[in-house]
Amino acid sequence: MADLFERVKREVKKGKPSIIFPESDDVRVLEAVKQLAQEDIIVPILVGKAEQTSKDIQELAAEHKILFMHPETDEDMSSMVKALVARRNGKTNAEQAAEWLKDPCYYGTMLVYMGRADGLVSGAAHSTAETVRPALQIIKAQPGKKRISGSFILVKGEKEFVFADCGINISPDSQTLAEIAVESAETATMFGINPKIAMLSFSTKGSAKDPSIDKVTEAVKIVKEQAPDLMVDGELQFDAAYVPEVAAKKAPDSPIAGKANVFVFPNIDAGNIGYKMVQRLGGYTAIGPILQGLNKPVNDLSRGCSADDVYKLALITAKQALNAAQTQNA
Repeated sequence: MADLFERVKREVKKGKPSIIFPESDDVRVLEAVKQLAQEDIIVPILVGKAEQTSKDIQELAAEHKILFMHPETDEDMSSMVKALVARRNGKTNAEQAAEWLKDPCYYGTMLVYMGRADGLVSGAAHSTAETVRPALQIIKAQPGKKRISGSFILVKGEKEFVFADCGINISPDSQTLAEIAVESAETATMFGINPKIAMLSFSTKGSAKDPSIDKVTEAVKIVKEQAPDLMVDGELQFDAAYVPEVAAKKAPDSPIAGKANVFVFPNIDAGNIGYKMVQRLGGYTAIGPILQGLNKPVNDLSRGCSADDVYKLALITAKQALNAAQTQNA
């Protein structure tokens, strides 16, 4: 089976979505954008000024393989200010909106919201809050969804997993955990992973008692009620969820134990620590956090990312954009 990112690349190249990169002064972002442009996979849009970048980037811009946009030179700024004021529904006036749009993340997010770009990738130099806040204020959650969540795709050879929530919800309740599980299953399916969801805990099937375990078992019930077609089980310890021999002893009747590929953590501590351990000790590629549940794709990088991470998250974002377009046209 082809590598997940090779599969995504082939799909994305057919549609060539436009992706905004607000961090045009970050060398990792520029390296990734250069590769994406040379391979003609997406239309990269840098928030910045071409004359302030390197000669090779300027040459690609001259060939229209990379686009540049900047709030100081954007002729449509007055429309953007009005649109932002309207979107904020009285919470932000025109003066505040104009000030916000000087910020590359707010400006880039508005370009996505207004349909002038298909998605956004940020976070190499900005914090998660600086990337996520504009998305929550402007793009907002999909209809029927109360929260967004942050998942990571972890890949090593043919092994492909989704971990969530690793970046957004600090201490989710049962309802939020259930929503994270459903959103993570949607993410897995989008990228060709048939979701088998393990709701993780320090306990397996009643081996311990604690309110934190009750929260997980209640979340499992909610998922089964709201999405009965999904394969989900819990509470499961990670070894019971992943190792067939352990699963046979700890959860012999579980349809998920030992086979899970989507792991929903009980809180952000476990999720964030867990994915980084798998990435650093296990040698997995970890891409994300992928922001799940938004109306349009905006995704966050770790500030410790590499140029390859930027490149791969851009592919993920472009795939989300294509799926969103297909859903709207269906």
